[in-house]
This record gives sequence, C-alpha cells and structure tokens, in this order.
Amino acid sequence: MGVRTALRRTLASQLGNPRGLMGKAVAKRLNKFNLAATTGAVEALAVVDGEVVADLGFGGGVGLRLLLDTNAAEVHGVDYSASMVDRARGEFADDRLRLHTGSITALPLPDDSVDGLITLNTIYFIEDLTTAFAEIRRILRPGGRAVIGIGDPEAMAKMPVTRHGFLVRPVAEVVETLEGAGLALTAHRRVSESKLAPHLLVVGHAN
Repeated sequence: MGVRTALRRTLASQLGNPRGLMGKAVAKRLNKFNLAATTGAVEALAVVDGEVVADLGFGGGVGLRLLLDTNAAEVHGVDYSASMVDRARGEFADDRLRLHTGSITALPLPDDSVDGLITLNTIYFIEDLTTAFAEIRRILRPGGRAVIGIGDPEAMAKMPVTRHGFLVRPVAEVVETLEGAGLALTAHRRVSESKLAPHLLVVGHAN
C-alpha cells in the first residue's frame, strides 16, 4: 500500500468516526465543508417555535449550532463518535441541548420523540440503511419531518477518499429504501444550481 492510499484510508476512517487529535482537525474541516448543505437542511426543516429537533451524526457540530439558533425547545445531538460528543459538550453551553453517543441504526431516543431532524453525509457509513431509516421513522412524531443530506453520487465518485469504505448509493436507491422503511419523500432540494450539488431529501411518515 502506498503512502497516499494509506492517508486516504485514514481520512476516510476519520470522516466516518472522528477521534483523537486528527478527529479534532477533521471536525473543523467538516464544519467548513458542510456549512452550506447544513444551512440548507435547517432551512428546509423550518423549525417551529417550541419543537423538539435533532441532528443525527452531527460531527463537528455546525448543525447543532444552527438548530440552537432556532426557537426549538430541545435539540438532541446523536453521534457515533464519543470524541465528537465530548467536543460538543465543551463547545456548547445551552440547557436546551441533549447529547447522546449512539448509532443511527439504534438511536438512543424514545418513539415519537422529535418533531424534526437533520442528518447529513452519514449514510455513506451505514451498511443497513433500511434499519437506519426505520429508526428515523420510529423517533419522528406523526407529522414530523426529516431532512437527509447526501452528496451527489457523481461528485462523490470523483473524490479519491470515497474509494475507501464509503457506500455511495444512487439517489433513486436511497429514496426507494426510505419508502421501504415507511417514509415518504415530500421534497427534493439541491443546495445550489450546480448539477453536482448535494441533495436534500425531505421526508415524513408515509400515509
């Protein structure tokens, strides 16, 4: 294995589970790289005053900050990385914030407990996507909504790092899996007008 390949594998691993000193640097990079898409996701979520919302796989925490800037009553953050949870505890001083270490395939939240949620650039690291989407449906209250942000598959395929452990799925396949888990697509937005712009899939309970 060449040095370049080894570095890309290490970066790919850190993107899926930031940890240690490198994880702190990755968190800052994630915040900068994901800002536009996360801003778009929060706008699409359209938080109503007093709602309970969540960011699943919050990474560097930019989504938590944007959700805390709304008038949500509670903001839950769930991340697989204990390092990112600890980092968020040190960064945010807001008694509305509830932080949890856990996986999207086994969310540490009760049934029907959130009105809205966002999750961005997380599904590349989840093999059992059906279970993840079923968990999202489980914690969403009736009438709730989720915004799932994903990179455009064509753009993702051009990134060398995604060749190392990323599960890049066609958008149609993601939508089909959502529907199979009992969710319905209500809107499909793009972060910009570029044909390679990230996708924002807005979903709710299927009737």
